Amino acid sequence: MSGPYLTPESIYFGQPTPVGFIGSLLLLAICCMLFADMKNTWTEVDEYFGDLLAPRDELLDAALEANEKAGLPAIGVSRLQGKFLFLLVKILQARRVLEIGTLGGYSTIWMARALPAGGHIVTLEVDPKHAEVARQNLRQAGMLERVDLRLGRALDTLADLHAAGVAPFDLVFIDADKENNPGYLEWAMKLARPGTVIVVDNVVRDGRVIDAGTSDLDLLGTRRMAEMMATHPRLSATAMQTVGAKGYDGFALAVVTE
Repeated sequence: MSGPYLTPESIYFGQPTPVGFIGSLLLLAICCMLFADMKNTWTEVDEYFGDLLAPRDELLDAALEANEKAGLPAIGVSRLQGKFLFLLVKILQARRVLEIGTLGGYSTIWMARALPAGGHIVTLEVDPKHAEVARQNLRQAGMLERVDLRLGRALDTLADLHAAGVAPFDLVFIDADKENNPGYLEWAMKLARPGTVIVVDNVVRDGRVIDAGTSDLDLLGTRRMAEMMATHPRLSATAMQTVGAKGYDGFALAVVTE
């Protein structure tokens, strides 16, 4: 059956049910209003906990302002997500961190602040403009000496790191183009040790990750990465849905077991 009909389910998956054209429009309007109200609440809750647990400071705010001024996409982590990464570094007592996808360096600053003396982050960025903005932000935040920012295609840079025989990383944060998530996970495993924690951001994609018939390359990459986590003999993993100022998404979390 075909026709311009909508149900809550068909908003994502395009499987219309004939509730009537006017009824469909009304349903869509109600859904949009409810979603807008929920998103406002998510943002307000983020602000509440952010102000309590991750208070704003000049250097992090300056990095966000520099990113916006430079025209970087607003796809970085939130304050609370940055604090989550900070806490992961602390909990793991990580000395070596690998970040795939630097953007403007906001998440890099959060993690660099948590490192112990002598700790180090290798962060990979493909876009020269993003890398330069990140470098300036890291310098302004006093974190540049703790960070090795490498410019280039991440899959190539990861291969170079492996070929160079670098020491294994304690924490890997993957937050780059989702199409290549399977490749990033493969290299993360090669650069890991037993106990290494791997975090992959943006895996829920507004719930669209469950669409098995998708042709979207980012969704396909995310789904393939999740399947690899599920079947890899050296990984134990989970995934968490999140809502907040950044909308509806989530992350996958894995630990290398052997």
